Amino acid sequence: MLIHQVFFWLRDPQSENDRVKLIAGLKTLKQVKTIKQMHIGIPAPTEQRGVVDNSYSVSELMFFEDLEGQAAYQEDPIHQQFVKDCSSLWTKVVVYDSMIV
Repeated sequence: MLIHQVFFWLRDPQSENDRVKLIAGLKTLKQVKTIKQMHIGIPAPTEQRGVVDNSYSVSELMFFEDLEGQAAYQEDPIHQQFVKDCSSLWTKVVVYDSMIV
């Protein structure tokens, strides 16, 4: 199983409207057939520690059955439309992909 975690930094981090638009866009990705599970989140108000980075605006966590499923997601028209519709909202995206051991 492959885990795909993405962190987004909004162009205007104070804009609740932009955050709502990004979250709505992310929710459209749930229609992609190769996504087995998906979770969308915002930074938690946990204790501030040197190892915690809560500077991002929105995150998403996806689970795929395998590498092929994740590759198919990248090319899926729903994902492509999300990028087209929402990429103007963010200034930075960081992706962490990992395999379950």
